[in-house]
Amino acid sequence: MPFQNIPFYDPLKTYDQNCHEGPFGAFADDQAYPNVGEPQIEFLRQKISSDFGIPAGPLPNSKFVKAAFRKGFDLPMYKTVRTQAHPCNGFPNVVPVGVEGDLTLEKATQGLVTEADFTPPIAITNSFGVPSLDPKEWQPDMREAVEAAGNGQVMIASFQGTNRGQGVEAFVQDHVLGARLVKETGAKIMELNLSCPNEGKSTLLCHDTDLVERIATEIKNEIGDTPLLLKMAYFPSDEGLLDFLNRLSSIVQGFSAINTIASSVRKPNGEQALPGERRLVSGVCGAPIKWAGLEMVKRMDAIRQRLQRAFVIVGVGGVTTPQDYLEYKSAGAEAVMSATGAMWNAELAREIKGV
Repeated sequence: MPFQNIPFYDPLKTYDQNCHEGPFGAFADDQAYPNVGEPQIEFLRQKISSDFGIPAGPLPNSKFVKAAFRKGFDLPMYKTVRTQAHPCNGFPNVVPVGVEGDLTLEKATQGLVTEADFTPPIAITNSFGVPSLDPKEWQPDMREAVEAAGNGQVMIASFQGTNRGQGVEAFVQDHVLGARLVKETGAKIMELNLSCPNEGKSTLLCHDTDLVERIATEIKNEIGDTPLLLKMAYFPSDEGLLDFLNRLSSIVQGFSAINTIASSVRKPNGEQALPGERRLVSGVCGAPIKWAGLEMVKRMDAIRQRLQRAFVIVGVGGVTTPQDYLEYKSAGAEAVMSATGAMWNAELAREIKGV
């Protein structure tokens, strides 16, 4: 891939600097690749020109979403929002890590060490804490991003609930409120982020199928026929994945997998890489996690055929080249997304459209 020294989200700047000054690199130029002709792909009732985009994470506001549209990413996702303002974890939030080959679960438990610089094949760890503006600020900005979609393009809105220590019912209703606020922006497709740490839980929410079933049911009662995706982490257990998909596929319209693989990350001298409490372990993404995303898509597709269900699968994880995209499509994904790969290669969508 054409590695670019300045990614569109600059890890050397703070989250606030990126939001206010970004995007950077090629995303900041005027070169646009508009779609030509009638879009031929149908995705969750929307006509799109390509089934490739950017997942929740590196597009924190409408400026970034608009730039993604200009560069031909037809399915960009607005970074996860909340029902109340939430601060970002301390800087730095993105650091390069050294990984030889695949980041297997066994290798992840052994911990990783930071690298001196960002070099291909890109492997990073990130720790943002799912920051969010107040809805009074993100709602009009998200609406602007929704309306910026060009021919054959659609923005997907990511959101999540927050556990504020007020009990399960309050947690469920915070998700419902978040869904309502997102729907008010006019978003045509929504994604519930179940794959980032939720305050007050020792495990990821996507691994609590009972609670997810309750939350998803309440959200769908609120948003009606607006398509809803669920963002998942890696499921080690086939039994757990089967149960999750069996119970949730009758409620929601699709699933995205995966987010990151968790690992402790230290500097070469042994110090914790990311400053602050509860930040020794963070999410690793980039080329070394492709195996996990690809495996999840294959397993989900096999379960889909076994259950004879019609949900869509969005493949995410380690996509840095057109070949990666093709492998995800062959595995059964209806759409494919790239975060880290796209950050360092603004031409990736155009390259994929050429294969």
